[in-house]
Amino acid sequence: MKKIIYTIVLLINVVAIAQSQDTTTTFKKRVLENTEVDFLLSYYKQDGVHSAVGGGIGSEKLTDIATNIVVALPMNEDDILTFDVGISAYTSASSSNINPFNASGASSRNGNDDKQWSNKATAATSPYGTPWQASSGASGSDQLASVTANYSHSSDNRNTIWNADVSFSNEYDYTSMGFGGGLTKLFNQKNTEIGLKVNAYLDQWRPIYPTELHEYSLYGSNFQNQGYFSGVSVLDQNGNVSNSYLPAAFTTYDAKNRNSYSASLSFSQILSKRIQMSVFMDILKQEGLLGTPYQRIYFADKSNYYIGQAQFIPVYETSENKGVYRLSDDIERLPKSRFKIPIGARINFYINEYVVAKAYYRYYEDNWGIQAHTVSIELPIKFSQKITAYPMFRYYTQTASDYFAPFEKHISTEKYYTSDYDLSAFNARQYGFGLSYSDILMGSRIWKLGLKNIDFRYNHYVRSDGLNANIFSLGFKFLMQ
Repeated sequence: MKKIIYTIVLLINVVAIAQSQDTTTTFKKRVLENTEVDFLLSYYKQDGVHSAVGGGIGSEKLTDIATNIVVALPMNEDDILTFDVGISAYTSASSSNINPFNASGASSRNGNDDKQWSNKATAATSPYGTPWQASSGASGSDQLASVTANYSHSSDNRNTIWNADVSFSNEYDYTSMGFGGGLTKLFNQKNTEIGLKVNAYLDQWRPIYPTELHEYSLYGSNFQNQGYFSGVSVLDQNGNVSNSYLPAAFTTYDAKNRNSYSASLSFSQILSKRIQMSVFMDILKQEGLLGTPYQRIYFADKSNYYIGQAQFIPVYETSENKGVYRLSDDIERLPKSRFKIPIGARINFYINEYVVAKAYYRYYEDNWGIQAHTVSIELPIKFSQKITAYPMFRYYTQTASDYFAPFEKHISTEKYYTSDYDLSAFNARQYGFGLSYSDILMGSRIWKLGLKNIDFRYNHYVRSDGLNANIFSLGFKFLMQ
């Protein structure tokens, strides 16, 4: 927090200095004439069969609804202060299975399963669950709140623009604080542009562990006779009651911070009346707790143990499993640092006054073994002065991380392991379209706000590992009169 306060104070001082050195008596067109207000809504829904919480199998059903309000305030002729406030709410079958045992109702996002157990002792006599359905766990839903403030200043000739920003976001088990800034220089009668941005995020986990591992961390080797597991039958692979389950590889995380630092360099050039191109390169460094504390791992060289109904053990890895959940051997373990380098280019080709072709390519590489390529094309077509349509397509492919293996393919002697399919080899296609309506005369008004633009977009996302998603977004831009 001290760093954020320091950054705000520094920002205010820099603004004051810039304003004192940038005075002029000549007329200047304001960078932003009126206050602009954007209302943004989005709806996201996905499904898949490779839940990372289930160690690489299980339902990935997730629904997220998000809204943002962005307000850009002209402070004077040169300066703009922008606030972006957002909140999103999601429900997730995968996250609900941090504690998958429906009958007990023991799920608790603060990890205090024992308290829930004591309140529901009679119901917990025969708990069961399945990775293919959402449980009634409290961790199955959450809200994310975020706020970002950005201040930008343009020089008198508008050839130099600098900005600084601070941000904060919070959800139940994760808090993020960030700050950064950028500098943009324009040359060659504004036909050439060079930009530099830097950002830092200082994040903090409040780890939630799978119920069986949380109990082991509390009671050690005698945990099956205490707390949540007291009186609960643990089954072996043959469906017989066993006391041999012991996740000895599991330890809780000591460090709970995740720090991320990034620097971006971009170059843009207008090549002709019809062609504009840009290239960019980012350098990103992450350090700290980079794994997710509730994503399970099942080792191939360890025996299998379950809670639930024995008849479903033979079909555990299929959606026919309606009532048994396998107890994990550990959570994913990943290195404490990651270095990423994306590099890419954009080119906009103005075919005629009605059609623009926007092409994009990016190459990505990191020191976890992932290499990726992204290509996309968007084709805005202007049907009138007010209506523009945006058909679009995006293709993505990546290699697997050195630390990824599917469900039950890791062995216990490995140092790092994950069964999160976001780190697997896959390719993905995204098809979509958008429709934009611009009321340049702002004939429609709400209170003092004149409608400037409505933008709607829909995208369908399909991944080769079975994940698919639909994304809807709707945006309204108003000008304050």
